[in-house]
Amino acid sequence: MGDVFKALADPTRRIILDELTDRNGQTLFEICARLTTKHQLGSSRQAISQHLDVLESAGLVETRREGRYKFHYINPRPLEPIVERWLKNRTPGGREDGAEADGERGST
Repeated sequence: MGDVFKALADPTRRIILDELTDRNGQTLFEICARLTTKHQLGSSRQAISQHLDVLESAGLVETRREGRYKFHYINPRPLEPIVERWLKNRTPGGREDGAEADGERGST
């Protein structure tokens, strides 16, 4: 889980994941172009490639080669343990399901 948090800690990597969520299966060239035009990020191809490597190492991005092209796909599965640990079974107010509003349980 530490690799996932490390990968998500960088704002550029979060934007890359947003872009892959918006349009999955992009090449490095496409990702760089979208980051430049939509987000005004002036990162080099090499820098974006390194960000993608971190995301891939954390399991958040998977790749597939077709000829000379490498396509990048978002993989949300590594986020499931985070959701299970901290978000599942929570009410909109942040309490666990069944928790009393005043913090008391089972008092009569």
